[in-house]
Amino acid sequence: MSVPVAKTSTKTRTAFVCGECGADHSKWQGQCADCGAWNSLSEIVLETAASAPAAARRSGWAGKAEAPKVTALKDVRHSEEARVSTGIGEFDRVLGGGLVEGAVVLVGGDPGIGKSTLLLQAVAKMSASLPALYVTGEESLAQVAGRAVRLDLPLDNLQALAETGIENILQHASVARPKLIVADSVQTLWTEFLTAAPGSVSQVRESAARLVRYAKETGTAVFLVGHVTKEGGIAGPRVLEHMVDAVLYFEGESGSRFRVLRAFKNRFGAVNELGVFAMGEKGLKEVPNPSAIFLSGSAQQPGSCVMVTREGTRPLLVEVQALVDSSPLSNPRRVAVGLEQNRLAMLLAVLHRHGGVVVGDQDVFVNVVGGIRVQETAADLPVLLAVLSSLRDRPLAEKTVAFGEVGLSGEIRPVPNGEERLREAATHGFKRAIVPKGNAPKSGTFKGLEVVAVERLSQALEAAAE
Repeated sequence: MSVPVAKTSTKTRTAFVCGECGADHSKWQGQCADCGAWNSLSEIVLETAASAPAAARRSGWAGKAEAPKVTALKDVRHSEEARVSTGIGEFDRVLGGGLVEGAVVLVGGDPGIGKSTLLLQAVAKMSASLPALYVTGEESLAQVAGRAVRLDLPLDNLQALAETGIENILQHASVARPKLIVADSVQTLWTEFLTAAPGSVSQVRESAARLVRYAKETGTAVFLVGHVTKEGGIAGPRVLEHMVDAVLYFEGESGSRFRVLRAFKNRFGAVNELGVFAMGEKGLKEVPNPSAIFLSGSAQQPGSCVMVTREGTRPLLVEVQALVDSSPLSNPRRVAVGLEQNRLAMLLAVLHRHGGVVVGDQDVFVNVVGGIRVQETAADLPVLLAVLSSLRDRPLAEKTVAFGEVGLSGEIRPVPNGEERLREAATHGFKRAIVPKGNAPKSGTFKGLEVVAVERLSQALEAAAE
């Protein structure tokens, strides 16, 4: 008489997630109950019954394993994360000093901007010191090898895999045991537990979750390449950005050879850190002195003002240009590129009220040269000085730099790290700086740099006219 064998249930528990807001629902419905979006729900896998015991063992709750205990935070032992250099200085800067073991980094950007090129360069250099696996889902191995040869990269220790099934990728990784994995791109990955097509919200979320889990369990660092939508965000659910440790965006103007890599999230370093690269025949080359490329290098022109902005931990010299012209419209245009447009309108009102300069009947166009987006208030004073220079058709004094926040009552407020900004300006040979009084150096001076400290907008306008 045979003994019946109990079969392990492999029923899969699923849910439906909204691609717009990330809300979970127990069943599919036409409209998301949280944000009201239509046809935005996609199926995701929560867990399978067969994998539940394994998950319990991993979490430490299976058998006689002890439950986590409440611990005083001061008693927790910690150490600085060991970092591995990517071999590219600007890339290390954006990552916070290098790549951390077990970190998952999401890299996004427009098609053709250089995401795959940068990661191939980095992983080829890092493979000399640690085992690496380059997983390509969009290109063949021949295409990847051809690009590597064209870029003259060392390939002796670099392993490559052309695969899109996440189960097969993890199986190969468990055999090869790499310490670094590059998945290019996450939109091509899929899992056999879902019936949705590759690239759908559910497939992207589940595949990324499996890679994140593998990275944390094995200490393997993972780079994920992500596509961007037409709005400029990374395609897929926003929860993807919450799952990873760092989110980096590749930016660049079409037709320009310069690329900017910016950190929008980083659990191991500063956010808004900036890395600058130049695209050449041998791939991306780092630009250690980006201030030089953001300045035109020509003589001072009407409507131009150089400011010192701060990106992450680095001060940058950036040129702000303004064009003021009589408007044929009853409602003059206000256009800002690289700056917030509402703030430009507010600054023009302050210029009228507290500076006595009327531009209400003029079109005003403001642009930050080099494709840089300035998000700090230190750009207020340079913008107004550039507008005034364009309106009067008179350039500012040669080698003049400015920074400072402009308040609604016409006061000039200090900004953080004033002395570092002045030191950067002096290093690049600027002779005069118009700055808030609170940012004037308290001890010593900068060689060759005259610092003009102002408290009111009227004082700043007078200093610019000298």
